[in-house]
Amino acid sequence: MTTIASYLSIANDLGRWRSITAKAPDVALETKYFKENIGKATSIEAFLKDRRLFNYAMKAFGLGDRTFAIGLMRKVMEQGVDDPKALARTLNNPNILAFAKAFDFSAKGAGVPSATLIQDVTARFVEQAMQAEQGKRNPGVELALYFREKAPGLTSIYGVLADKKLVQVVQTALDISPRTSAQNIDTQARLLKAKVNVEDFKDPKKLTAFIARFSAMYDMQNQGTVSSATASSNAILYGASLLGADGPVGVDFSLILRLQNANRLM
Repeated sequence: MTTIASYLSIANDLGRWRSITAKAPDVALETKYFKENIGKATSIEAFLKDRRLFNYAMKAFGLGDRTFAIGLMRKVMEQGVDDPKALARTLNNPNILAFAKAFDFSAKGAGVPSATLIQDVTARFVEQAMQAEQGKRNPGVELALYFREKAPGLTSIYGVLADKKLVQVVQTALDISPRTSAQNIDTQARLLKAKVNVEDFKDPKKLTAFIARFSAMYDMQNQGTVSSATASSNAILYGASLLGADGPVGVDFSLILRLQNANRLM
């Protein structure tokens, strides 16, 4: 299946896929442990000492690749989120900020975590696990699902630049070289602002159209087959049918021509 076909089959039935993931033995086991033991972590040190709890929480907030950063996360939690100069706010990482708000020991102090917090963290963990599982089959689908989850909450282009997965999706969709990430952050922001308006991602149709465009480019860059070239053209046309050729995230029809030419040459 193409990336867009796989993505849509999941996105159109998220409840079912989340339920399947939640019942997977490894996910269910870790979630059970979290629910039974998070109430015992009544301090930052106790929370960090139980690596199983800490790792679960980090993965839930999309920080699974930072579970080694114990010192950094200790400072994040110690400083809380109330001060504009707090580390969680100055790191320019929305996932770390969300984590700090959830586990704000400095403001909430010790005590049994609320049912709402537990429900939020476990739902996030299941979502991340579902995306990771899909990524084993097709990394592009994982990126598309992640973008679907995070993009509507963006408030500026800097939010894209602060998240490597969001950057990868946007760069791929807009055919921007990953090497531009080495440029000054403000230079990158100006480049992306000229091509995309993050407010458009709050519109479900425009969001789906952009993901279709990403899927087309992803398949073209990572598969390079006749079938993927044809499917990529169809994915872009699908996005065009949702959005139209106008607007900040409109479809580049020259890209369709390039894909069709590539198809004829193969």
